[in-house]
Amino acid sequence: MDIFSAQNISKQFSLHKALDQVSIAIPEGSIFGLLGPNGAGKTTFIRIINQIIAPDEGKLFYNGRELQPNDIYNIGYLPEERGLYKKMTVGEQAMYLAQLKGLSKQEAHRRLIYWFEKFEMKSWWNKKVEELSKGMQQKVQFLITIIHEPKLLIFDEPFSGFDPINASMLKDEIIAQKDKGATVIFSTHNMASVEELCDHIALINNARVVLDGPVRDIKKTYKTNTFEVAFNSFNGRLESILPSAFRIIKEWNDHELRLANIQIPADTTPNNLISALLPVVTIHSFIELIPSMNDIFIRVVTEKKSEPVLL
Repeated sequence: MDIFSAQNISKQFSLHKALDQVSIAIPEGSIFGLLGPNGAGKTTFIRIINQIIAPDEGKLFYNGRELQPNDIYNIGYLPEERGLYKKMTVGEQAMYLAQLKGLSKQEAHRRLIYWFEKFEMKSWWNKKVEELSKGMQQKVQFLITIIHEPKLLIFDEPFSGFDPINASMLKDEIIAQKDKGATVIFSTHNMASVEELCDHIALINNARVVLDGPVRDIKKTYKTNTFEVAFNSFNGRLESILPSAFRIIKEWNDHELRLANIQIPADTTPNNLISALLPVVTIHSFIELIPSMNDIFIRVVTEKKSEPVLL
């Protein structure tokens, strides 16, 4: 079941088309990566989901019905542009924002004490926000984003400015929120985080969705039938033992072993490559080279595809 979907969303600012007939569906309980180069329309789309701005065309659906103003209480949003009141104390501000999320004063205080202890932030309660580092401020905002236990969480570049330890802590907590039943929309330029966290992605380029589907299926679609083979050195040229249709992309030495990246035709199998090599060399490793999300991102954006690839 999809917890959220968008149908043919368009938005224009003066002469700039920010979104052009964008349609996506976000499965409940998933971590959904919203990707795209700078200026592609991601932040505009996120602001429309949060009802900060309205679309010119199209419809938004939450839990199978059109999105309503009160649904904002079921959404937690951590924007890329952080915004805390610098002169307020951390505890005072956290209490204020938690109550804006619909929590009573007593419940807000109870939950905040729990999270401040878990995130090792108790000593920050009476400090002014301006006394905190950028990373510490982001930690506070992350906590406030999840404090009301929303069903839909939206994180826009959540790891920006974090050191590796705190970034890892945040990743663990995002996964924990998913395990508790939340659905996560995750916008980032860090493709390593996409590989690690996301179940599904949508790639927006030039205001349109150009790639959409489960990460696993997308990576299979874009694989190139290329394999890295490590074998013992032999007297002769690798080309001489391979069928002419096989393409040697790269060869190099690594200590006593010879390695090669070899692309095979689509109508053959890895067994054909192994069968060609075995009579002449001893194979030490054989790995299919699946393209990373970073490779796929660059390829799709560079090609400037205009039509969705639905998987």
